[in-house]
Amino acid sequence: MWRKKTTEEKYARELFEIIQKISSDKKLLKDFFIDLLTPHEYQEIIKRWQIVKQLTKGIPQRKIAKNLKVGIATITRGSRELSDKDGGFNKVLKG
Repeated sequence: MWRKKTTEEKYARELFEIIQKISSDKKLLKDFFIDLLTPHEYQEIIKRWQIVKQLTKGIPQRKIAKNLKVGIATITRGSRELSDKDGGFNKVLKG
């Protein structure tokens, strides 16, 4: 188990490094994600970010669910992550 986690962490580091490396080229970054993810995964990531943005604007969860055609559980997860003031979403939104 320890070895598997270490390998996964190594792979994650590699992925984050490549994303950081190409982040200034918006077209390349988009192309990379389109190639990396299935169309469904790509759309889900886009929706999840919109959920976070709409939650920070105070839009009710049920309205977000209707507008984005997602379940309340997905929105609740985003809301829970936003409640972590030291979490990644809040760091990005403050930046």
